Amino acid sequence: MKKSMASPVFRSLRNPVRRALLALALPLIAGGAFAQAWPSKPITLIVPFPPGGPTDVASRIVAQKMSTALKQNIVIDNRSGASGTVGAATAARAPADGYTFVMLATPTLLASHLYGPTGGYDIFKSFTPVGSVYDLPIVLVVNPKSLPEVTSLQGLIAKAKAEGGKLNYTTAGAGSFGHLTTEQLKTIGKFDMQHVPYRGSAPAVTDLIGGQVPAMFSDLVAVIPHIRAGKLTAIAVGSGKRVSLLPEVKTVAEQGFPGFDATSWGGLLAPAGTPKDIVERMSAELKKALADKEVQDKLESVGSFAAYRTPEQTGERMRQDFERWGKVIRDNHITNQ
Repeated sequence: MKKSMASPVFRSLRNPVRRALLALALPLIAGGAFAQAWPSKPITLIVPFPPGGPTDVASRIVAQKMSTALKQNIVIDNRSGASGTVGAATAARAPADGYTFVMLATPTLLASHLYGPTGGYDIFKSFTPVGSVYDLPIVLVVNPKSLPEVTSLQGLIAKAKAEGGKLNYTTAGAGSFGHLTTEQLKTIGKFDMQHVPYRGSAPAVTDLIGGQVPAMFSDLVAVIPHIRAGKLTAIAVGSGKRVSLLPEVKTVAEQGFPGFDATSWGGLLAPAGTPKDIVERMSAELKKALADKEVQDKLESVGSFAAYRTPEQTGERMRQDFERWGKVIRDNHITNQ
């Protein structure tokens, strides 16, 4: 009997079962090859805030370092609007192929508490955490000409009580992190002040320096140059520990409110469904970038601080802050208006 001269592979393809198994295996083989080749083209990092702000600046510093490690450009795409929800919605609709990420900031995390449903996406279901990137301390500042006698948090509280709740304070806007922090502080400190919201930090700080409003809870980035210039006096930092840029300024916790910790932050997210190996690689490169002394120094020079957390830790921080600040919003009937 004459033996078949066909190759083993050719003979296997004659078997319907083997053909079916091969059809199932080919996409897996191709997918594995694709994942190993990632990244093979530039990566887009959506920053849901305007150029020049703290989220944008931190994103560019970290993206530059990671681009070198990944051997691909990370292109910043600013998509601002509605506390970051415009950019987040864009990222949520992007293909989950490892070529689109978004930089989450605290305002975007809390946006649904203030705006309701956000553009057809869910901040928890539509994204996969990659890692925390930076902490952005907030600082309570006063105009030294308007409030020359106020040099501490307790001094400001005493002044507010003496004014019968008529003393004004400003923030970057209704529902901003500075607004939420001040309202929580008012509640636990049992004092009152009147909120005068602005549209952004820049105009608020301008009028604070000009004396139109006497006090503000601001992110450090917006006010550090004016503190150094003596135009503003820092009287408390909201974070749980002092910040290196203002080592002499006591925390809120140190001034009569143990356990108080209010820190805005940013973290890297990927569209839900992004391959796990890509998320893990991106997180590992993020960790390396944030461990770099040059990156740390650049972030600190603009008022933010490298603060890597794993994807799991980042997801947990998102949930904790969402619940904590959501309660502050509800209890104080805060809206975005």
